[in-house]
Amino acid sequence: MKLYDILEKQLKKEKLFIDENGKLKKWVVINKAQNFDATLIELLLNNKELKEKFFVEVKNSWVFNLPLFVQFLEQKKYFNDSYTRYKNKIGLTIDGKYLNQRNEIVLAWPYKDCVLEGGQSKEEQQREELFLNEILAQDEITQLFEPKVITNPKKYTSKGTEKFKHFNRDKAKNIQRNLPENTITDNLLIKGNNLIALHTIRKEFAGKIKLIYIDPPYNTGGDANIFTYNNRFNHSTWLTFMKNRLTIARDFLTKNGFIAIAIDHYELGYLITLADEIFGRENRIAIISVVNNPMGRNQAKFFSTVNDFMVVYAKQIELAQFNNIIVDKEFLKSFDREDKYGKYKLKNFIRVGGGNANLRKNKASFWYPIYVSQDLKKLSLQPQKNYTRVFPVTSTGQERTWKLSPKSTAKILNHLVAVQENDKIVIYEKYRIDKGQKIPTVWSDKKYNANHQGIRLLEKIIGRKTFSYPKSLYTVIDTIKLMTQKDDIIMDFFAGSGTTGHAVLAINEEEKSNRQFILIEQLDTHIDICIERNHNILQQKKSEASFTYFELKKYNQIFVEKIQKAKSTKELLKIWQEIKEKSFMDYQVDIQKHEKYIDAFKKLNKTEQKQILLEMLDKNQLYVNLSSLYDEDFDCSKDEIHATRDFYNL
Repeated sequence: MKLYDILEKQLKKEKLFIDENGKLKKWVVINKAQNFDATLIELLLNNKELKEKFFVEVKNSWVFNLPLFVQFLEQKKYFNDSYTRYKNKIGLTIDGKYLNQRNEIVLAWPYKDCVLEGGQSKEEQQREELFLNEILAQDEITQLFEPKVITNPKKYTSKGTEKFKHFNRDKAKNIQRNLPENTITDNLLIKGNNLIALHTIRKEFAGKIKLIYIDPPYNTGGDANIFTYNNRFNHSTWLTFMKNRLTIARDFLTKNGFIAIAIDHYELGYLITLADEIFGRENRIAIISVVNNPMGRNQAKFFSTVNDFMVVYAKQIELAQFNNIIVDKEFLKSFDREDKYGKYKLKNFIRVGGGNANLRKNKASFWYPIYVSQDLKKLSLQPQKNYTRVFPVTSTGQERTWKLSPKSTAKILNHLVAVQENDKIVIYEKYRIDKGQKIPTVWSDKKYNANHQGIRLLEKIIGRKTFSYPKSLYTVIDTIKLMTQKDDIIMDFFAGSGTTGHAVLAINEEEKSNRQFILIEQLDTHIDICIERNHNILQQKKSEASFTYFELKKYNQIFVEKIQKAKSTKELLKIWQEIKEKSFMDYQVDIQKHEKYIDAFKKLNKTEQKQILLEMLDKNQLYVNLSSLYDEDFDCSKDEIHATRDFYNL
């Protein structure tokens, strides 16, 4: 017991290790030990008995015996076990104690504090899933996320392709958008790993994006021959993959911005939990059900799925505001009247909702007469000769209230209409089209059909069927119209077939607006479709708009793609020679050992050979870091230096 007493006394010198009852929090101590926390180690070293017990002397240095220390704490029940990060949260209990307090259950997501190496291509299904811990591998992560050199910039216009000159920074447009005057105003299409690309453009666009719309891999485990993305992540891997991207995505949003995430039922619950943590549960606006396949799936074993979902969050819900728009054509048809102010329809001015709260007896100040002339053309709140008094009484005789107080009604009196219906006069308000509609949480219009307005539309634009399942153009259009203004920036870092870019161009043409898009995509086939689709739209409409394309300059990524495309062992052996000569390899790779067992390597199947070569590459060097722009080893051309310096405004 003496050693326990000594340890407890020493650890209590650090307030972080003590709970509100003065007891040591074992979980915190163990966590700090596992991360070799300097404060903890210093406390232990400062006591002779603890130093001798938990450290080993090696050449005049003291080495912390972590396993022994943790084992010592685990075997001793003296310390307070009830500490948890989720204290004061709702949880499962037995006899008044949380299950984790009884040591009967642990809810664990082991990779929650990690960064997932690699991207989203289906070839990466073959890789062992590698993670970088944010605490233990902070230097590696910092290097991984350093801004990159850009290459191969091109400008696409309705007249063709132009050589890149510079990025535009429209001062007047930026002033209109309340953004720094030197913000890039080009539409952008960026090729590269989307997580790395987001970190590359973060400084330029952080806090400037009004809407992020993404359609990530649904992780349904679908046929790899159908889905070009990796659709078979391990569940914890998918969570980490999404967490890494959503965490930085939040940094891009304006204070009144939104993010809309398409997903199906398979990962819906987990996505909501993850996004609640990142964006705040209080900022979750809605879960929209989009009927994208009205015919359903004929081969379904249970329910025939006709919809997927769109989860919508605000950056700060108290600042968020939707636009007054109409997305339903049938709703639009109901505006069947028009005056000099525009189209409108009639809505009863009696407040019929709100239950008993809007009865005369409960809201007397909103019960008052409106006086109507004999020809029904004039209305007044003051008694007039030969005018009829009209009170808010329903057709069933129920005494309710008007929608507004007398003072507010006086301001809109010329927008009220009196109509003779049978033996009584009914007061209506002119409900104008510019008030829009309350957007429902089920989008079922046929325009959201992904088969007709996604697959077939894309096929018509590019002349062939090459993309597995693009979103309906109108799902994205209506989302953008609802959540953005005419000069806002919209970003999609799972660009796919380029639907978001197409939607922005279509809205700009329709509304004569100046919305800007930023698309990020990694896969070669998707990038080609993105470019072709949006370039064709520019040409078909003879648009004055344009977009600028560029890539993150590859280094090890070149070898990754060569490995993935190789069709034989002979090709892979040739690539191995190039890797030895030109690549940056993981520090753990023993080249001589690999050469020694090269015959064994040759006997492996092609998939195993590819996996081994991929793991040899240093993933921090997939792309060339900005800091290496002038490094001769990376051979950056004059054009690359010019484009990179111009992008970062150096």
